[in-house]
Amino acid sequence: MNFASDNTAGAHPALLAAIAKANEGAAPAYGEDPWSHQLVEKISELFERPVKVFPVATGTAANSLSLATLSPPWGTVLCHREAHIENDECGAPEFFGGGLKLMPAEGSNAKLTAPQVEAMLSRTSRGVHTMPPKALSISQLSERGCAYRPEEVAALGAVAKRAKLGFHMDGARFANALAFLECKPAEVTWRAGVDILCLGGTKNGALAAEAIIVFNDQLADELAYRRKRSGQLFSKGRFIVAQFLAHFEDNLWLTLAGRANALARRVGQAAKGYLSNPVEGNQVFIQPGPEKIAKLRQKGFHFYDWGPPEQGEGRLMISYNQAEEDVERLCDALAAL
Repeated sequence: MNFASDNTAGAHPALLAAIAKANEGAAPAYGEDPWSHQLVEKISELFERPVKVFPVATGTAANSLSLATLSPPWGTVLCHREAHIENDECGAPEFFGGGLKLMPAEGSNAKLTAPQVEAMLSRTSRGVHTMPPKALSISQLSERGCAYRPEEVAALGAVAKRAKLGFHMDGARFANALAFLECKPAEVTWRAGVDILCLGGTKNGALAAEAIIVFNDQLADELAYRRKRSGQLFSKGRFIVAQFLAHFEDNLWLTLAGRANALARRVGQAAKGYLSNPVEGNQVFIQPGPEKIAKLRQKGFHFYDWGPPEQGEGRLMISYNQAEEDVERLCDALAAL
């Protein structure tokens, strides 16, 4: 019974059908196909303003290309200590950015606050002796499964604007955040000061489909060249794009994310006293101790330790297509602890 990652789930049938349909006949290459033009229109409609869209295959590529566009090689990107760009991308942001530096900070629920960012900025004022802050990066949902509220993003956006920082959002689970917040996409992105959103599809039923959404037109040309140079401009990009179009049809992306969130809430209720973070998306963090973590595994549940094994904390990840019976078994096992 797999609760290790939402990356383990297969692709949704509607998205596979969209790929098959896009395979019929010939189409212009390199983003000049009708699907790509339609996606720009659809995302512009969703976000209530004109945008530039750059489909890529992986979240690591999306984040790294975005940060390289926002910061020069001598710049610093402010982020959380648990951020994916800090812990899970093998130095790709630094590599794509030609040597840019990540500056991580602590923060409850893996979230940054405006006062924290202000404090980080105050520690980098030694001129050419330090790498100046050039960008701010947050994850929505955070790596602890918690959502930034619109006012929290806006407060961070105000700090970024005053300090002339580019503002990047890693939206690998953006759909889960929206399903929880029940707000419009614009409220937690460009209206709150975000320059670039990396919109994830893969964790929510897609197949190698991520999209860099650029709200600041001045960044679009550079990002286009960086995407090409990195090998992320696909000649047959319509197969990525078609999945997003299917995702957005009848709000399927929010339906799938909402189902995962609802199942996670059930798991969280069963885990009650062991929760180490609020359940606001499709991730449930529990800390019952090493012995009880071992008992869960003995009953056939597969999940990741979070931190050192002796800490006794685990992450239970609910996928969009998680089997109901597995969730019920997990809830029963957690209650039995």
